[in-house]
Amino acid sequence: MGERRHRIAVIAGDGIGPEVTAQALKSMEAAAARCGFTFEANRYDLGGERYLATGEVLPDSVEEELAGHDAILLGAVGTPDVPPGVLERGLLLRLRFDFELYVNLRPVKLFPGVPTPIAGLTPERCDMLVARENTEGPYAGTGGTLRKGTAAEVAMQDSVNTRFGVERIVRFGFEQALARRRRLALGHKTNVLIHSGGLWHRTVYELAEQYPDVEVDYAHVDAMCLYMVNSPEQFDVIVTDNLFGDIITDLGAAIQGGMGLAASGNLNPERNYPSLFEPVHGSAPDITGRGWANPVAAVLSAAMCLSHLGENEAAEAVEDAAAAVLPTMEAMAGPGMGGTTDSLGDRIAEAVAGG
Repeated sequence: MGERRHRIAVIAGDGIGPEVTAQALKSMEAAAARCGFTFEANRYDLGGERYLATGEVLPDSVEEELAGHDAILLGAVGTPDVPPGVLERGLLLRLRFDFELYVNLRPVKLFPGVPTPIAGLTPERCDMLVARENTEGPYAGTGGTLRKGTAAEVAMQDSVNTRFGVERIVRFGFEQALARRRRLALGHKTNVLIHSGGLWHRTVYELAEQYPDVEVDYAHVDAMCLYMVNSPEQFDVIVTDNLFGDIITDLGAAIQGGMGLAASGNLNPERNYPSLFEPVHGSAPDITGRGWANPVAAVLSAAMCLSHLGENEAAEAVEDAAAAVLPTMEAMAGPGMGGTTDSLGDRIAEAVAGG
């Protein structure tokens, strides 16, 4: 068998992005040495600083280069001087749409020793996976504005839901449920959003006939937020639309201990394009360079990347190492977290290497 080698595009980005990405790469290097594969990390200067310096967000030539990789590892993008929407639509959403990254996958997992704002919550009660549709819904960008800036302004933002788009994310959710605890819950608002919600609900229950071993449930998304806090153990895999998924996964991040622990993958399951992995926290310009950024979310995103690349032993080693270091941290972010960003990254990498 030939050497296992992977090409990974690295977009460290802005603010704390380069700091936490460096720690993710440390853990990946340790895992590669331990598990017998190699990877080539090609760095790309994209983000707010690049835009302010050149006016470029994502040149076509760079997107073509990114497409030639096996995966993309992203830190965080955004600076206070860049107007809202420029990087979101010009870089992140563009990659989601152009690379068909139609699955946004967010684990919500409480690790042992991690403080949570939910009193009495234990790790065995909180281990769910949210599969959010990533290319449709209100984020598709359809709509417009009339009489902008006047007292009679009208703004319209349409939610786009296709049977094709809904079915492929729902099917992905069922496949994930089969590999886990065989429970799938749809979160939507079918009592009000009767057209889009009806499409989602019908699709889930029609596909359920092909997955008789998976128990299917439905919850209005507002009630789902309540259940995620009061009884998260009832959820295994949650499937939902773009906007609802964006909201409930931030709630999930709080439940599992904060944004510093929240990893994500933007997946093209068919592997026609590279999938993108990123911590879901922002660039946090207020703490850049202070060594206060929690690197665990970036490290766990790297573990998801390794799993997607088929390096399951390495992915497990990285996640286990991060979980082992977490109880030694005094806080989940900030100056009292029990070490600097760099030293915590070193400790995780050492744990990966030490087995």
